[in-house]
Parts: sequence; C-alpha cells; structure tokens
Amino acid sequence: MKKKVLATILSFAMVASTLIGCGNADKGTPGTSDATTTAPTATEGDTPAASKEDLNGTLTFTIWDNNLNTFIEENDMVAKFQEQYPNIDIEVEKIKDDSEYWNAMKMRASANQLPDIMFNKPFTLSRFKDYLIDLSSTDACANNELANGYAIDGKVLGIPMTAGYEYVYYWKDMFKEAGVEVPTTWEEFVTAAKTLQDYYGKSNKDFMAIACGLKDEWPDYPYMEFMPALESGNGQNWNLMATQDAPFAEGTDINSAYQKVYSLFSSGVLGKDPLGLGNDQATSLFATKNAAIIALGDWGLQNIEAGSDDISQLGTFYLPTRDSKTDPYNVIVQGDSFMGVTTHSKNQEAAVAFVEWFYSDAWYPDYINYVSSASSMNNFPKEKDPILAEADTLCPDKVLIMYDGGGDNFSALQNETTFDYKKLGAQMLTNGFDLNAALSELDNKWKAAREKLQIQ
Repeated sequence: MKKKVLATILSFAMVASTLIGCGNADKGTPGTSDATTTAPTATEGDTPAASKEDLNGTLTFTIWDNNLNTFIEENDMVAKFQEQYPNIDIEVEKIKDDSEYWNAMKMRASANQLPDIMFNKPFTLSRFKDYLIDLSSTDACANNELANGYAIDGKVLGIPMTAGYEYVYYWKDMFKEAGVEVPTTWEEFVTAAKTLQDYYGKSNKDFMAIACGLKDEWPDYPYMEFMPALESGNGQNWNLMATQDAPFAEGTDINSAYQKVYSLFSSGVLGKDPLGLGNDQATSLFATKNAAIIALGDWGLQNIEAGSDDISQLGTFYLPTRDSKTDPYNVIVQGDSFMGVTTHSKNQEAAVAFVEWFYSDAWYPDYINYVSSASSMNNFPKEKDPILAEADTLCPDKVLIMYDGGGDNFSALQNETTFDYKKLGAQMLTNGFDLNAALSELDNKWKAAREKLQIQ
C-alpha cells in the first residue's frame, strides 16, 4: 500500500506545463465537457455492481483544507480505505489555499484534467456542473441533511462534508476590560468595535478591534458575501439579483448591507493596515489578543486554538446585522466542502466507492469529531464545541438562512460585470473609494449584462 501526497508546487508545475498557450477562461465558467458519463449505480442495467476487490485504479483526491490534510496524514486515510478496497490507490493532492485551488481547477477543467475527486463550495457547484457526475443514488446523499437542497437540475453534484455556521469570535476578558457588552444589533456591533479600538489602540499601535486580513480579499466574506442575505432574510438573494436590472440601487438589500460594511470598514476598527495583512497574520493577531474580534466560520476555531496559549476567555456570537432588537436575528447556515466525482475520472465507479466510504462509519465520525464544524450527516450527529455553542445560548431566537451562493445566471452576470464582492470589500479600504459611485456603475453594468446575455 502506498500514499502519495503531491506538493502544491508540483501540481502547479504540471498544470502550467500542460496548459502553456491556453487562453484564460472567464472566471468560474467552465467550457463544455467532452465526457457525458453519469454516476454508476449498483442497479444500472443488468450488470451487477463490482465487488470491492474488483474495483481498481489510482484516484487523485485534491484538497485545500489544512485541517483535513492533517487528519488524513495523522490517520493514514489511504491505508484505512485500502482495508476495504485493496486495489484502489489514492493520491492526495494538497493545494496551498482555496484561491489557488479554484485557479487550478479552472485551468484543469479547460484541459480535461480535473482530478477524480474534487471539492466545491455552494457558489462553485454551478460553475463546474458540466464536470460533475450525479451522486443522487448514493447512500452518502441519502444520509446527508443538506445535499438535496443544493441539487442542480435535479442532480446532486456534491456531498457537503460539513454544515457550516458563521461566528464572530471574541475575547471575553478584553470586552470586559473595555466595558463592552456582546452586541445584538448592527449599531451595537459598530459601537463595540469603535470602543475596543479606542481603548486598546492607545497603547498598541498594531491593534485591530476587528481582525480581517484584506490582503487576501476573501476574509471579508462574512460581511461582503453573507450580509446581503442576512439583510434580506433570503439565502437565494444572488439568484434574485439575476432577475433585477438595478440590484445595487438605494433601498435594495445589497445596497443597505454594503453601506453598513463601508461605514464599519472606514471607521478605523480594522487597524492601521488591514490591506497589508493576510488571513493567517490577522488570525495570529487575534489569537495573541492583538485583536478583540474576528469573523470566521466554525472551521476558524481550530486555527485560533493553534495560535493561542489560552482559549479559556474565547467566546462567540452571531454577527448581528439587524437594525433593532425587534427585527429577526438572521443567521447563515450552509453546506460546505462538497465532495464530488468528476467526469474526467477514468475510474468513476472507484471514485464513487471512495465517496461512499468517506461518509461511512469507517471514516466520517472520527473526522467530524476532529474538526470544529457541524456534521452534515443525519446518521452521524454531533454536538457543537462549547465555544461555538455559546452563540446559540446568546441567540435563542435566531432565524436560520440557508445560503445558496448563486446559480448559473448569477455567475454569468458576475463574469460579465466583473462583480466580485470580496474584492469590492477590500477596495473600500483604498484612498478615494466612492461606494455610491461603485454601486451605480455596477447597476449600469448589470442591466447591460442582462440584456446582452438575455437573462430574464
């Protein structure tokens, strides 16, 4: 038995050498796949399903998640899998981060070189739908509480590994010393951040009330990606936008949300140089109490724990975007890390067997108990980590908003207009930025794009 972990630099060298001369595809929009194979099932035609011993081949399993990679290495995933499937080998390919991952997957899709098994986010499922086989008939799908909710054209193209919740992590002792209470409205949140910045910033020039590494752009997603859905109470907000000519106009949910974010980001609560810090640096500052607040998913807890000597004062609450205490307290929930089998795989039946195994009692329970994220499997429930559970205690009246991430029409409009909510959030910190002008320009582009693409 053998296990191959491919380094990121090697994988990109392979992609680069293969794709020399290839043009850049529009962001996130794959071409038409040559393969049309559907997911094999045990009852397909009159041919019986292959036995575990009959299945063979080498599968490439490509990931970006550091926690998953660590668990795979520490628990010898390949050896455990081969106890049941002795003739299938797994090559685990770890790519540096999700940004590089999406760039690699986009290039490989165009070159017909996607890995056998890949992960997707809710917002990328539609982008890669032509390259993913239907997993509707699997036990993993049947036992997953979220998979069918993300089906595209009736096909389940990925099995979400976790149920993701978003939290605001904070240091209780820092709040107490500065005289700050846990906020429950947006105004209270902004006031708390300003108070913390003023209190600790006087003696620490590097202090950030809210840690956010905008050099990477994506860490602003709790605000730029999720707040429009929280503002509207509609997890399908991006799809609704695709039907509107002026979704960024004054009075719309996205306009209201981004006005709030801009006011927060430009108030000084992100410290002196948020554009000069990446996510790892910002998380490290928070873990060492050089910041009092950081907004991350439940997966962020492990990163904070790894960088802190003492988490006894670490707490969580849900981002309070509502205007008043009488408004609904909306909270985002979404499936995360959708494991799928690609049409480029030459061993699709073996790849489906791996997906089934991953979500079975042979592997999944130990993995989900290792990570801080919530389980997505009905047959393997999990209690929340006590630190994360505090947010639920503080917010017993929360309203869950099932976040979608946008379908084909939204993705097409994004590409045509170059609307990138995460990049827009980072731009809010640049000199001379005019939010109203930026949103007005986006409206003009959006209407023109809908006409050009004939999206109704």
